[in-house]
Amino acid sequence: MNRINLLSQRLANQIAAGEVVERPASVAKELLENSLDAGADRIEIDLEQGGVKLLRVKDNGRGIVKDDLALALSRHATSKIANLEDLENIGSLGFRGEALASISSVSRLAMLSKSSEDDTDNGWKVETEGQNMDAKLAPVAHPRGTTVEVRDLFFNTPARKKFLKTEKTEFSRIDEVFKRMALSRFDVQFTLQHNQRSIHKLLPAKTEQEQQRRVALVCGPAFVENSVHIDVERAGLRLWGWVSLPTFSRSQADLQYFYVNGRIIRDKLVTHAVKQAYRDVLFHGRHPAYVLYLELDPAIVDVNVHPTKHEVRFRDSRLVHDFLFSSLHKALAEVTPSDRMTSNSDAGELSAVELTGSEMAQEQPFVHQNPLSLREPPAPAYGTDRQSMPGAIASVQDQLAVIQKLSSADAEVPPLGYAVAQLHGVYILAQNKEGLIIVDMHAAHERITYERMKTACEKEELKMQPLLVPLSIAVSQAEANCADEQQKLLLNLGIELERASDEAIVIRQVPSILKDSNIEQMIRDVLSDVLEYGSSDRIQAHQDALLSTMACHGSVRANRHLTIPEMNALLRDMEATERSGQCNHGRPTWIFQSIDELDKLFLRGQ
Repeated sequence: MNRINLLSQRLANQIAAGEVVERPASVAKELLENSLDAGADRIEIDLEQGGVKLLRVKDNGRGIVKDDLALALSRHATSKIANLEDLENIGSLGFRGEALASISSVSRLAMLSKSSEDDTDNGWKVETEGQNMDAKLAPVAHPRGTTVEVRDLFFNTPARKKFLKTEKTEFSRIDEVFKRMALSRFDVQFTLQHNQRSIHKLLPAKTEQEQQRRVALVCGPAFVENSVHIDVERAGLRLWGWVSLPTFSRSQADLQYFYVNGRIIRDKLVTHAVKQAYRDVLFHGRHPAYVLYLELDPAIVDVNVHPTKHEVRFRDSRLVHDFLFSSLHKALAEVTPSDRMTSNSDAGELSAVELTGSEMAQEQPFVHQNPLSLREPPAPAYGTDRQSMPGAIASVQDQLAVIQKLSSADAEVPPLGYAVAQLHGVYILAQNKEGLIIVDMHAAHERITYERMKTACEKEELKMQPLLVPLSIAVSQAEANCADEQQKLLLNLGIELERASDEAIVIRQVPSILKDSNIEQMIRDVLSDVLEYGSSDRIQAHQDALLSTMACHGSVRANRHLTIPEMNALLRDMEATERSGQCNHGRPTWIFQSIDELDKLFLRGQ
């Protein structure tokens, strides 16, 4: 057994670097955070060979005074906190004081700075070298701010260098860090260069329109076009940003940016709340996209739980979870077809001649159309001449009325327009002022029926079903404690239980709609959720799944003929129903093709 020895400063820093400096992207993150904490509003990043040969970050922040330059490269040296009170109320991105020391221990680091407090014309440069990491100071010409140059990363730790990927991969990681930082501070100008080639130049964004443009540059214009802007404030919490429509989903969870007081995080509580908000509208196996900002008192969130500060801990996790869920759930429910409709002011107004090929429509009087419920039209008698049928005449009149309405310049046309035909007994073809809408009638009616059934269930409140024979379940002591402490919460979910022993509970009542489901597994899942997140939506999820199945069977089926008034009644119901853009399984219920898009398909005007 060796004697206990004090580790050298370099070895201690290299061990700390294992936590903080994983790859060039980790270095970029730490240096960018320091620049933002220094109050910089212009940051430039210059890379060579994916950041391995050179990673330079230059800012116009407050700078570092000469006497503090060498100290800045020491472990646990920081200007951001001084006592325990500061640690409990952190407002800066960095605060541990380990980044520069760790980076300098595995690279050739030089730092040039001029402080705003310095009256001299020149700045100062500090470099570290040798086994003891002695810092050398020298005067240098430098504007106000700081430049950190990191060269030859992991040159003295070849084992770590072997784990680096290709130049392209390492650059893509830094590019992702750059994008995260650019989205965290709209008021800062960010510039990125790689191998003397300009990659990004993002100007400061002060107005909402400019911020939206930066989001489009970082996340792609398709995300902004298919997203909803939200801004909700309640109980000292504020959530704002952009969330994608359910139809704009991803196969991977790669377009998800969540910030807490300007710090990007990956938190399972946040992920669960967002996933729960999208549960009813997202296709299985797909992931939502979002850029969201949560602002709250720094004292009620602990950011000092992970070396890289990617995780946080909320003091009242249930409050935060419920706030995120309710805000997003409401925002997605309030999306209407008119919100999603792409405006096309350049589209010319269609004349009746263009629609019908004759002047017949202009001569027909407009027939007032009341919203009708969906019903099966009466079948014609065998052998009846269709041309003489009253139903056929009414159908023609309905069609002409729609055409006249659409061709009128001052007529107000609903977002989903008016039905003009039914295709293969499956799709409704509708027309509005701007183009063509195709509706999957079964999927649309399924969502309408489902939402009505959910509303009816909520109005009747949750009915409970006493179990003829109480069900005893063996659980862990932690789950039993949770069930005992959260009896009131579980009763609100329709579950009445009591503790039987240290590791057993007895279920006496469950929601009546779920009496035939696997009660034991459901209770275990609910307790697991309450332990993890402080709440559970399992009961609601099971109930919604049953209502969804019932709605599916109760909706209009394919190959069923609908009249024009019935199709229009369905379109009006869609416009008035929450989440009508998706069926119960997350599939889209309608798509829109503008006149411009149709012209491109047929090469008109080219």
